[in-house]
Amino acid sequence: MPAIPSVLITGASSGIGATYAERFARRGHDLVLVARDRARLEALATRLRQESGVTVDILQADLTKSGDLAAVEARLRDDQRIGILVNNAGTAIGGSFIEQGTDDVARLVALNTTALLRLASAIAPRLAKAGEGAIVNIGSVVGLAPEFGMTVYGATKAFVLFLSQGLSLELGPKGVYVQAVLPATTRTEIWERAGADVNTLSNVMEVDDLVDAALVGFDRREPVTIPPLPDAGQWDALQAARQAMLPNYGNQYPAERYRTVV
Repeated sequence: MPAIPSVLITGASSGIGATYAERFARRGHDLVLVARDRARLEALATRLRQESGVTVDILQADLTKSGDLAAVEARLRDDQRIGILVNNAGTAIGGSFIEQGTDDVARLVALNTTALLRLASAIAPRLAKAGEGAIVNIGSVVGLAPEFGMTVYGATKAFVLFLSQGLSLELGPKGVYVQAVLPATTRTEIWERAGADVNTLSNVMEVDDLVDAALVGFDRREPVTIPPLPDAGQWDALQAARQAMLPNYGNQYPAERYRTVV
């Protein structure tokens, strides 16, 4: 792997993905940009080549289609220059669970979980063998908050967080850094696709601020980065409370509270 590894970014044609591309290009990383919109990818690639002098390849791909996904997986497995994966591609749909169509939900799950998992699986063995590299998975604070009422979307982002934490435990000792980034409401096109007007929402974070904060966490090698959270101690307390329960999961018999006759 080169001293400055290439970065493959999914969902790179706009929003968070495009901003990650700009920031990594400024750092001197060559890029592989993945998205469905070839015209926007080409425009971004041309600009970044001119501004930063880096090499930028584009892969037009719909990650919900098996053939397109396989092509990106192959690039991650075979291209020894790629040392960082930014799993950013994702989508949301509007409406409540009972209002959402089954096919729409299936596409949401395929993009937000299956594609992310398969791409991480494609690159992880090579990075572990090399003893270096990074996987950045873009989740959401919604994955911690069923109260926000985005049930399926939130479930996919809970998956992203759990997967990232598990991979961090597995791959960290092998030299591979895994980061979960959990944005809150951010000004991206995902809102329009979900049928919402982001301009009617409050406390909306700008994409530049979100990515810059996420990269501070990346440089610090945080396993979980939550840009809008002002008190890191709250996350630490949540983790401590969760870990305090672990010894109790191995009991042979049900807890006394389930064996008391009312």
